[in-house]
Amino acid sequence: MVQDIRVIGTGQLLELSARLRRAGHENIRSSFHRRIRRAAEPLRNDLQDAIRHLDIRSQGRAFGKRGGRSPTTRPLRATIAEAIRVSVRTTGDPGARVWVDKSRLPPDLRRMPDVINDGRIRHPVYGNRRRWATQWATPLWWDRTVRSHHDRITREVGRVVDDVRRHLE
Repeated sequence: MVQDIRVIGTGQLLELSARLRRAGHENIRSSFHRRIRRAAEPLRNDLQDAIRHLDIRSQGRAFGKRGGRSPTTRPLRATIAEAIRVSVRTTGDPGARVWVDKSRLPPDLRRMPDVINDGRIRHPVYGNRRRWATQWATPLWWDRTVRSHHDRITREVGRVVDDVRRHLE
């Protein structure tokens, strides 16, 4: 689940990245990297908070139906929140990427971030593939959170690019 935030003028990032390499200023390059990461970290934190506090509803059990505790003690929302990562590149395709690292999720939960973002979670009851349940979550939690940060990240990245460009001139 990757939602791209496109900054207009990404050619500026490519050009600036090449100039940083040519200039060889390692401290400027590390500062550039650190500031881009710092611009993306509030988005990651808000995405983690959004999934941790996401309301997941179900109809509940009907009267007289059997039930019990879940066979797993794994907290679903916290597990997904811990898999949200930030990666920053200053060469090639420069920028920051906020994503769900599915390799950090258990195999049976690899599709769950996408399913929860759709808003409808259908799953077998306690692993019994003959009985299924449907639960609902607030749809598009990922997309809405990313959209709410778009303008701020665009401004911050533009400011970082301008500062580094001024320093190189």
